[in-house]
Amino acid sequence: MKKLISVLIMVLVFGAAHAQDDAIVKFFSKYMEDDAFSRVYISPKMMQMAGGFLKSNATEEGDKDAQEMGELISKVKGIRILSAEKVDGVQLYEEAMSTLNKNKYEDLMDVQDKSSSLKFMVREEDGMVAELLMISGSEAEFTLLSMLGRFTYADLNMLAEKTDLPGMNEYSSGKKNK
Repeated sequence: MKKLISVLIMVLVFGAAHAQDDAIVKFFSKYMEDDAFSRVYISPKMMQMAGGFLKSNATEEGDKDAQEMGELISKVKGIRILSAEKVDGVQLYEEAMSTLNKNKYEDLMDVQDKSSSLKFMVREEDGMVAELLMISGSEAEFTLLSMLGRFTYADLNMLAEKTDLPGMNEYSSGKKNK
């Protein structure tokens, strides 16, 4: 009986984690074919290639900053961006927020005013950041960015300072130190 209960609990825990990942994927998928949206997906392989390219060039030139940046970019396991202009971004923001299991995410920054909302959240696993999520909506624009990987807050701060990755300018204004 104890084994059955243990197995049942494990199935429920893994199912809940999988359902959360599915919520983000389903939200992206819902709007993937809508021409009003711009979609970007950068695969783990592309991030690995970019990081490897930076590291190898840095080694040849002796550039320590580029070497560190290559290692950092290699930690990013994928980026998904969904954005649109001339849409009801506030309604899309609320829809995106309603799909999330907020118990799995910790707020980093939350900016609200009359006509727009911006939220940065992280999902941690084993003390490391597994996902950085940015959701932004206004009267006429919407953006959702999901960056997967395994990095520290110091890594995120470095990405914000030294890259032009989408959303990193907003992130750098509300850095989290851990």
